[in-house]
Amino acid sequence: MNVAVIHGPNLRALGRREPEVYGAATLDDINDALFGLAQELGVELETFQSNAEGAILDFVEDAADRVDGFLINPGALTHTSVALRDALLGAGLPFVEVHLSNTHAREDFRHRSYLADVAVGVVFGFGPQSYLLGLRGLVGALGASD
Repeated sequence: MNVAVIHGPNLRALGRREPEVYGAATLDDINDALFGLAQELGVELETFQSNAEGAILDFVEDAADRVDGFLINPGALTHTSVALRDALLGAGLPFVEVHLSNTHAREDFRHRSYLADVAVGVVFGFGPQSYLLGLRGLVGALGASD
């Protein structure tokens, strides 16, 4: 089983960007934890981060031929990108949306996701654990579809 993890805009700044909202964990910390869990689950993992929407869309399109599903923290693209929704739908693969913070406890504009209704699941509000819970959920969903 192969899973691609996509980290959207501004996530490279984790650990120093609004730690009161996003915590102290860096993107490397999160990736390390994901790779550890992936090994435990017997899953091959690749990660990708970009601040550019087009680069993320290109990655989804390219990765669709080599992975079984996506784990994505789309960052602010969650609330703005129909193009990302279309790319994920076009890939035709299951995906789980994750967020570090509880988006529903924040500004009103963060309550709307363009991805949630077509995702296998959404995990938010558990800090870095959101990624790990999301990976477990995605692997379970992929295993159930075999």
